[in-house]
Amino acid sequence: MKETFDLNEALEQIKRGAKIDGKDGVLAPLIKQLTEAALEAELESHLSKEIKNRKNGKSSKKMKSSVGEFELEVPRDRNGTFEPQL
Repeated sequence: MKETFDLNEALEQIKRGAKIDGKDGVLAPLIKQLTEAALEAELESHLSKEIKNRKNGKSSKKMKSSVGEFELEVPRDRNGTFEPQL
């Protein structure tokens, strides 16, 4: 199941005293969602420059950030030439 960031729910959690950072912090789903969207955009840009290449699923990577650790779904290309810059 994909976790998406809900601003209103995040604000309610903060008001109830939830942690902002850390693995279970309020910002973790937002950081994950933004990072995965940026990686998808990078792959789209990469594929627009290669004629005989296309998407080929995703791999799971453990990401360490200032808000804690989380699993990140990193997109792949068929030819294996995609190297994320993020």
